[in-house]
Amino acid sequence: MSATTTEQSTPKRGPQSGPGREARGRDKQSAGAGEAERVPPRLKERYHSEIAPALREEFKYANVMQIPALVKISVNMGVGDAARDAKLIEGAVKDLAIITGQKPAVARAKKSIAQFKLREGMPIGAHVTLRGDRMWEFLDRLLTLALPRIRDFRGLSDRQFDGRGNYTFGLTEQLMFHEINPDQVDRQRGMDVTVVTTATNDDEGRALLRRLGFPFKEN
Repeated sequence: MSATTTEQSTPKRGPQSGPGREARGRDKQSAGAGEAERVPPRLKERYHSEIAPALREEFKYANVMQIPALVKISVNMGVGDAARDAKLIEGAVKDLAIITGQKPAVARAKKSIAQFKLREGMPIGAHVTLRGDRMWEFLDRLLTLALPRIRDFRGLSDRQFDGRGNYTFGLTEQLMFHEINPDQVDRQRGMDVTVVTTATNDDEGRALLRRLGFPFKEN
């Protein structure tokens, strides 16, 4: 009798409800909306809306797949003195990660060279390969913020293409990037930047980069 009374007096729990559950639901919805509303890089949008149609008109491409586009950007920072001071490679990796927003890979010597006191496997530099949105965002910061901060900057040479539309240029220091704190820099480090495109020749690659905003010197 008492067992029956207990079962009847104990109400069954239904689905949880109330302000707590509603708040969790709103949080999930806002998180999903934040991911869905991610803004694409502005330089990428400009390429698709303005630059690509202009290139197609300039070179009279019959197919949109012929229009030159960016593939990747490689940033390489050599540290030859790392053979004598291993701590230098740590600074290079840190600076490169701050500049590009991606963890760099450490380049190591493939063979020993006694003349340079270099042993096989020693770290000699760091490099990063950027693709996708991160590539477009880095290029935007480079063209609009970093290059204009170079003292007495007179433009980039337009003769450093490789014959297949890919362009490489050097930077003498990392302080031109606003992400780098000058008070935390232990030494000046230069770097090489390579822009890889789908262009089939230098004229197409030069036209693409010029429309993207590369400040080439006027001949």
